[in-house]
Amino acid sequence: MSARPATEGQAARAVIIAVDAQGGDNAPEAIVEGALRAASEHIHVLFVGRAARLRELVGGAPYAEIVDTPDVIGSGDEPAHAVRDKPQSSLVVAARLVAESRADAFYSAGNTGACLAAGLLTVRRLKGVLRPAICVVLPSQPRPTVLLDAGANAEVQPAHLRQFAVLGRAFCREVLGVAEPIVGLLSIGEEPGKGTPQVIEAHKLLAADLGPAFYGNVEGRDLLNSTVDVVVTDGFSGNIALKASEGAAKAVLGLLKQAIAQSARAKVGALLLKPDLVRVRAALDPEEYGAMHLLGMNRPMLIGHGSSGARGAENAVRYAARAVSGHLVEAIAARLGDVASGPVAASDPAPRAPA
Repeated sequence: MSARPATEGQAARAVIIAVDAQGGDNAPEAIVEGALRAASEHIHVLFVGRAARLRELVGGAPYAEIVDTPDVIGSGDEPAHAVRDKPQSSLVVAARLVAESRADAFYSAGNTGACLAAGLLTVRRLKGVLRPAICVVLPSQPRPTVLLDAGANAEVQPAHLRQFAVLGRAFCREVLGVAEPIVGLLSIGEEPGKGTPQVIEAHKLLAADLGPAFYGNVEGRDLLNSTVDVVVTDGFSGNIALKASEGAAKAVLGLLKQAIAQSARAKVGALLLKPDLVRVRAALDPEEYGAMHLLGMNRPMLIGHGSSGARGAENAVRYAARAVSGHLVEAIAARLGDVASGPVAASDPAPRAPA
């Protein structure tokens, strides 16, 4: 397979997704099953992993190839060391295929920190990006909300938060189809003076840059009610907010199930509401969008939940292809010039993902 662009007059070529088939709790079976569902004449999949088992799972499926690798990075491996010590692991090789233009995008449900490290060492950041950010789509109603950073940078400066807004707005436009995304800054109160010194300074920067496209501060209660299209925060707070939201959604579904089981009347009502309840469950399922995007890299990189199943892998591959065909990276690069990077420390350390 080749990742070279089609010449003028040619039909658009297929998008090629490099899939770390060994990454995740349910790999390789669920990852292969889901990715094969997404494979088509428009989406080709490169399965990277241990070929013997992958051949059994892939069989003669069209639009799929296998890249054999002997090593695997586990969820308990220290990310930076694992990436350097296991250059022939499925995760690292998948990232390298993207860096070498043999694939257009990367997907793994493996070690999040290792995905970040492999991206920084091989795929690398777009020129001008201070810090890449993990971007997750939250199932808010009536429209989804984008949250970033969800775990790539435990500590940030105001200029980083300012740039996260650029990344998030580009994602909303090119992937979710939101024409003019509204940005909110996560804090402990709506007033401009609430929050840490970094948040207060970031509020000033965002207000100056975005004007009416900046809503102001938002609180944790606003994450799932579509108050804004993009919520920016540091990776520590974002990761906690994400997992709290996932836990709350799971608890609500559990309470509904428990209530339905308590009486015959509730069971009859549940049967009448079944189509609506199914839609609610699907909307709250973290596999609905398949994976988180690592924004700010030279190519689209998607990181799935460690417990991703076939549905999550399928949706992740489809969203990876959408990011490529929608020219997400190019859009981010073009919009980086919309705002100055602002002052940052001269010795800005590399991003560090929370444990």
